[in-house]
Amino acid sequence: MKKSLEYYHGEDELLIYVTGEIDHHSCEGLRLATDELINRFTPEKTVLDFRDVTFCDSSGIAFILGRYKLVTALGKSVSVINIPPQPYKIFTLAAVNKIVSLSPLKIPSRK
Repeated sequence: MKKSLEYYHGEDELLIYVTGEIDHHSCEGLRLATDELINRFTPEKTVLDFRDVTFCDSSGIAFILGRYKLVTALGKSVSVINIPPQPYKIFTLAAVNKIVSLSPLKIPSRK
């Protein structure tokens, strides 16, 4: 099932707010919704805002790397911002930060 996402589309940027848990059960819907937005707008820069992510397992790594593959195939860029401590630790241990620009949480949750 495709997940409904909040997003902002500017002139050259697509900001997607990712919320809740990113795990095996939620990842497919998240992937479908995110890919639809990226393909619809084809922005120069896609930014995934993780500030409202409450849990993330290895499915989150696959989610980020899959979006990286899609966006770079279009000749564009992707970054992940406002990553809470738990997912940030997983991403850095897996060296995702060597491939994708990652920024730890700096802005509190929107909830």
